[in-house]
Amino acid sequence: MRGAGMILGLALAVFGVAVPFIGSPYMMGVVFQVAMWIALAQSWSMLSATTGYLSLGHAVFYGIGAYVCVLLTGTLPFELALLAAAGSAGLFAALVGMPVLRVRGPYFVILTYGLSELVRHVVMRIESALGSFGRMIFDVPSTEVLLWWMVGLAVLATLGAYAIRHSRFGAGLAAIREDEVAAETVGVPVTRLKLLAFIASAIIPGAVGGLALLRTSYFEPAQAFDPVISFTIVTMALVGGTETVRGPILGAVGFALLSELLWSSLPQLYMIVLGLTLIGFILFVPKGLSGLLGRIGRAA
Repeated sequence: MRGAGMILGLALAVFGVAVPFIGSPYMMGVVFQVAMWIALAQSWSMLSATTGYLSLGHAVFYGIGAYVCVLLTGTLPFELALLAAAGSAGLFAALVGMPVLRVRGPYFVILTYGLSELVRHVVMRIESALGSFGRMIFDVPSTEVLLWWMVGLAVLATLGAYAIRHSRFGAGLAAIREDEVAAETVGVPVTRLKLLAFIASAIIPGAVGGLALLRTSYFEPAQAFDPVISFTIVTMALVGGTETVRGPILGAVGFALLSELLWSSLPQLYMIVLGLTLIGFILFVPKGLSGLLGRIGRAA
């Protein structure tokens, strides 16, 4: 099944690159969204799936990336603006990582969510003081170019998640997940590994936020730092399964396509049907789509 997951990821990447030549603008938009959520879910798994530290703060990295990108677009080439967006998110994670990672369990969940809300309101106050309640940007790259960049980020995030899981670094993170105190006792550099994983999980969302901003050509703090982004990432990772690298891919693809289908066919009942579907998934498929496919493969 590991080979099947790699084939699936490769097929999605090839399709994402080819879709501007064979698909409609609507299809390009859907593929852009799917690639975006794959990149975000994989980046979340670099920390939360490997260490067990459930984060609800990915919206802050996404929003920082979008904010830095809107400030630099027009001043720097968009490639450098994206690099600065990713670096700024990673730098922010490095600065807040030490105090944030001192807490565990539900306290970490609440703290990451609160940190995201704090930064959101700070940025809103800054924009309000500047008399700017929304920023439009012009001369952005074409939809095709942005799509290819987003597909590249999805591939990069997947390769990064795979490399972490199958490395000595990942083994140390797994030891932290199983028993942090015991891991520290036997010599695992717990603090350093957690901080590195936290920084690694922040870089991709920064770049994704910048690309999403360029796609919409509009920045509004409440949207860029929307906590729903964090909840959606966690939901996709759980639906897909957190035990394998293919899990976030399956969760992002399944969730995004299901959302698109429900939104187009049942706009009035969209959130209700989606919520019931997710509850059913948690109750009856606790290991996600990845675990379900694994059971099917073993039975076959």
